[in-house]
Amino acid sequence: MNREVAAVGPEAAGRRLDEVVAELAGTSRAQAARWAGDGLVQVDGRPRPKSHRLHGGERLAWARPPDPPAGGPVAEDRPLAVRYEDDHLLVVAKPAGLVVHPGPGHATGTLVNALLGRPGTSLSGGGGAADRPGIVHRLDKDTSGLLLVAKDDPTQLALARDLAAHRVERRYLALVQGRLPAGTGTVDAPIARHPRDRKRMAVVDGGRRAVTHWKVLETFPAVQLIEATLETGRTHQVRVHLASLRHPLAGDRTYGADPTLATRLGLTRPFLHAWQLAFTHPAGGRRVELTEPLPADLQGVLDRLRATTG
Repeated sequence: MNREVAAVGPEAAGRRLDEVVAELAGTSRAQAARWAGDGLVQVDGRPRPKSHRLHGGERLAWARPPDPPAGGPVAEDRPLAVRYEDDHLLVVAKPAGLVVHPGPGHATGTLVNALLGRPGTSLSGGGGAADRPGIVHRLDKDTSGLLLVAKDDPTQLALARDLAAHRVERRYLALVQGRLPAGTGTVDAPIARHPRDRKRMAVVDGGRRAVTHWKVLETFPAVQLIEATLETGRTHQVRVHLASLRHPLAGDRTYGADPTLATRLGLTRPFLHAWQLAFTHPAGGRRVELTEPLPADLQGVLDRLRATTG
């Protein structure tokens, strides 16, 4: 990525970072805001959020991500595990390691590329985002499980509204370090970009409201298997919320998990799997409920834990 640098004068005092960067870079404010959200904009050497107010006299630096392929994401012949499909939508089981849509560093090889390459599959406009046709919600690259895909714009809009109104049920299986303070609980804590590490999220005052409900399913000597239910859908929400309780997901080194424990368990990624999805179908109003068993790598971890404690 090409990094550009500019100094701002006293006339910038009180103005928002995204507004000033947009003018200096000759781009839209929305684009500048996305750069800041991705940690690509620095003020005096430190990443700052899009709403940061300048004092005047700072040194700004920003990096333009590579341009996406001309004409948007390209179609690719890649395997997809489709668990449900009709004329309006489909549900896929995303494997760990697969990025959902193109972005900086991932112009190809994503779930979107595979969807575009699937014969006879139409996709919605992605809510106006050209790089994510069909995508209603996302999963982290290393998270496996069920993902909704819209085939047309009315379905996309209806599902987005249901997500915002907490009418789409999303349940995850996760393995957390240590023992949680009770059998059930809720974390209601706002999430935003980490103030110092823009590649991570954190519980931050003034962030977007985020609510995660958890229930302990099994307890082992060093870890617990839990079910986490999302009331909201923030980036890295389950990972951040459990880490904020000082019980990070096993294998999640980004959020403080013990690497020695991960090695002992045979984990090469965070133990997190989107295993249940339930929603009201926008066309007809029928209820759709799906489950996806743990993939082999995570099931193997559980099998070994059960074998040593049974």
